[in-house]
Amino acid sequence: MISSELLSVINQVRENKRQTLVAELQRAARLREDLGFESLDLAELTVRIEEEFGVDVFADGLVHTAGEVQDKIAGAGRASPPGS
Repeated sequence: MISSELLSVINQVRENKRQTLVAELQRAARLREDLGFESLDLAELTVRIEEEFGVDVFADGLVHTAGEVQDKIAGAGRASPPGS
């Protein structure tokens, strides 16, 4: 299961696209195919994640699933937003 903090960020992007918000998100959910994100949505997601968690999830290459995004956040050792 994806953390509530990451789910909130993903839903912010979905809301901007006027898509239905996701109540629950599995690790295997694909950013493009399952969440319907396009290139600009992924750019927005990247900025929002960097603001919230202080991590550039695409710095080391592409990520394709919500679980990969969560792993990058966890791997950066960020349990709380920057400046907390």
